[in-house]
Amino acid sequence: MAVPERRRPRHGSLARPVNGRLYRGTWLLVGLPLLVLAFSVARPAALQPPVNLASAFDQDAALGLAKQLTTEYPIRSAGTPAAAGAARWYAEQLATPYGFTVRREPFAVHVAGHGLVRGVNLLATTPSALSQRTIVVMAHRDDAGTGPGGNDNASGTAALLELARAYAPTSLAKRAHLPYTILFLSTDAAVEGGIGAAWFAAHAPEARSVIAVINLDAVAGRGRPRLELNGDTPRSATSGLVETVRAQVASQSGSDPTRASGLRQLIDLGFPYSRFEQAPFVSRGVPAVTITTGADRPSDGLGDGVGGIHAGRLGQVGRAAQNTLDALQQGVALTPGPSSYVFLGTRIVRGWAIELVLIACLIPFLAAAVDLFARCRRRRIRVSPALRAYRSRLGFWAWCGIVFALFSALHAWPGGAARPPSLDSVRWPAGALVGVGVLVFAGWLVSRDRIIPRRPVSAEEILAGHTAALLALGVVALLVVATNPFALIFVLPSLHIWLWLPQLREAPRWVQLLVLLAGFCGAVLLFWSFGGRYGLGWDAPWYVLWLFAVGYAPAQGAAVALGWLAGAAQLAAITTGRYAPYAAAHERRPRGPLRELVRQIVLVRRRHRASESVRRALDG
Repeated sequence: MAVPERRRPRHGSLARPVNGRLYRGTWLLVGLPLLVLAFSVARPAALQPPVNLASAFDQDAALGLAKQLTTEYPIRSAGTPAAAGAARWYAEQLATPYGFTVRREPFAVHVAGHGLVRGVNLLATTPSALSQRTIVVMAHRDDAGTGPGGNDNASGTAALLELARAYAPTSLAKRAHLPYTILFLSTDAAVEGGIGAAWFAAHAPEARSVIAVINLDAVAGRGRPRLELNGDTPRSATSGLVETVRAQVASQSGSDPTRASGLRQLIDLGFPYSRFEQAPFVSRGVPAVTITTGADRPSDGLGDGVGGIHAGRLGQVGRAAQNTLDALQQGVALTPGPSSYVFLGTRIVRGWAIELVLIACLIPFLAAAVDLFARCRRRRIRVSPALRAYRSRLGFWAWCGIVFALFSALHAWPGGAARPPSLDSVRWPAGALVGVGVLVFAGWLVSRDRIIPRRPVSAEEILAGHTAALLALGVVALLVVATNPFALIFVLPSLHIWLWLPQLREAPRWVQLLVLLAGFCGAVLLFWSFGGRYGLGWDAPWYVLWLFAVGYAPAQGAAVALGWLAGAAQLAAITTGRYAPYAAAHERRPRGPLRELVRQIVLVRRRHRASESVRRALDG
């Protein structure tokens, strides 16, 4: 008996609805943006310090200052008496022997997880220069309040003081006539998300004339110096400043300072986040860079005593900062460069070229999704019920967002200034989340009434459900392009993986589930970055939500994410066999979902009362 030949389903059939040829062919269009990206690679030029001017940075003096601050004021968390004492000590170091006038700028800010935090920034400037423009050198005085704070950040404060003395009005080592004013800024409340630096960038009169910022944070550790250059928005520090700092640190330490990898820089552009104090300046377009030997997650302060201050590293970073200042003081303006980029070694890839490539990667998906919709139209498959089903799911996820925002407004979890909350303050608010869960469940009961399966669903309706979800995801991707094109790195994997779900309708269920789960790898990448890089582990999802709650992460990003979740939910319902198109008029219950929900609650209460009456009669 002859075995019937098993033929592969033809293109365009219900078993193979996605046009693979069109999808593969449109990838050729990505070649041109890739070529543009290749030609956009550049090597930024570093400013050079004067060759005949030796560094005046005294390593031993800086080490003595760091030890003194660590020993006399070991607990310097913002708002404490020790922090006030440390502020007086800092002002005395500059005012008495060197003639600086130190100005105090107090501030009070509500910080998520810590309530009202009071701090004070201390500002000292060099005598009037030839230009009104200002270079800021800064370091924070405060620490976590759990240890002496030797490396983090008595070392940065000591280096700041020693640099200031080299430019003091009464210093014998004074650098002739300076083209630019130098502002030495000692900030407070940096541990609380860079509050002091953010306050200065937003309110200080000098902030409008700043042309460059060098931040010294935990500069005396034993690890290699590292540069931080990202901001609170999808921007990067001016490449000329970064290259100047890199060259000077390499010259003093004998090796290049480290930076985040290319992938992590791209993640930081897609979801901007930084706990270092250059971030508020970079977000405002001011060139700023942080030099540090610390980790991505700040030290908890335990054991960070005098023994943690490495004198050699302190001297290397101090001399590098001194040489960078001298290079900037040559009066040569920094090359503006691109507003965003990714550093690869000593070269940069311009951000606009990366955005162009990411946007071009949308074209194959959009072409295949639109072609799928056109095929449904040609086969007279109605997509409108599937779109209405997506609308119901979108309404449910919008309800989830509204409930979360409502609980945030009611202070169900700590709120405060739009700065990153402390990584040590991450606590899942179990009680509030239970309340959120109850309201979300009620919303699910209402929204599911019109989209639960009440009859067998045909293959055509399943294809329409896939098509509607993919079209919606395409719109979500275009909204991502309109808000932050770098965030496409979190969305593109789901688009290109889930595009093939209609092609797998007859595949085993486990294969479909595997493909569905693979589409979440972009979102997992974000949570993996927070969980591993900042040591949050399984607390990373809640911390990301907390960033939206305090307003640090933009609200439009949350709205776009809800639209993506609605599309993912529709594809998940199809994959698990729980999908149905939006119910037609003759398929609906006579009562609407809200009336039906009220009716069910009343019936449950009546049954409960009846059972109570029967029990009492039996007991009586």
